Amino acid sequence: MIYRSKAPLRLGLAGGGTDVSPYADLYGGAILNITIGMYAYATIKPLTGKKIRIKAMDRNEEVIVDAKKQLTINGKLDLAKGVYNRVVKEFVKKPLAFELTTHVDAPPGSGLGSSSTLVVAILGAFVEWLKLPLGEYDIAQLAYKIEREDLKMHGGRQDQYAATFGGVNYMEFYANDKVIVNPLRVKDKWLHELENNLILFFTETSRLSSSIIAKQSENVKKKNTKSLDAMHNLKEQSVKMKEALLKGDIDGIGKILHHSWQHKSAMAEGISNPQLENIYTTALKAGATGGKISGAGGGGFMVFYAPYNNKFKVIEALNKLGGRVVRYNFTEQGLTSWTI
Repeated sequence: MIYRSKAPLRLGLAGGGTDVSPYADLYGGAILNITIGMYAYATIKPLTGKKIRIKAMDRNEEVIVDAKKQLTINGKLDLAKGVYNRVVKEFVKKPLAFELTTHVDAPPGSGLGSSSTLVVAILGAFVEWLKLPLGEYDIAQLAYKIEREDLKMHGGRQDQYAATFGGVNYMEFYANDKVIVNPLRVKDKWLHELENNLILFFTETSRLSSSIIAKQSENVKKKNTKSLDAMHNLKEQSVKMKEALLKGDIDGIGKILHHSWQHKSAMAEGISNPQLENIYTTALKAGATGGKISGAGGGGFMVFYAPYNNKFKVIEALNKLGGRVVRYNFTEQGLTSWTI
């Protein structure tokens, strides 16, 4: 028997960064995101011996260790080890022997939530194999704890919930790790139009999001007025984005994205840089009405809104900058697992 799972990556459209502690704990955060047809995959094959084999196919990395209750966290495929350690500690209470194979459709540091989505996918494979009694909120929260508490990785909370639930969601974040996921009933024609007009551009660069997020968190602790005002503003934009989607003001989304762009870089140093500013300016000159850096910033993917048929001119202009436009589609379903 083999046990498989997949979880979708996400595009954050508004409110990004307000899901990060301590801002979410002190002021409450709000984010609107939507999952896309790019995935993190995990496959578990139980073994009869006393070994654990973990293989990341997209990174060409592999570790083979003795099966024991807790694996050493040492920088080698730690996300997978972190999931295993937590599953054994909370549920199984004994070593497991297996082969775990993973693959992600986007590189680390892409800004699409690839690391957290991979944790969700791996956890989903273990849930499928061991028949663990976990619902959607349970899985998302456990994935969050594995990254933030067990592995001490800086980051927010939206990625784990987006990957688990899937679809278009308006998410609220509060103190004590409280998260409310509000699925939005957006008319199909509005989603089709949004999908048609949004351009996903990979800058061919990646960044370590944890360092940017750490600076952002520090700014909140120090009550940096410029950073806090930016976050408050971004949270307001998530509400406006929700209204635009539900009411069908799709072309208004470009203006909301542009407004958010003007405030995002004020959250922390490193979110924007001259390369990203040049890409953004180029897209606007070619016909985009707004855009954003996906994720924490500093590199990875960028998203642009181009109304009517402007996207063709925008794509032509972006293709001259050394990155690449990536095709995608929206997806409704979140974490999915099955047994063969």
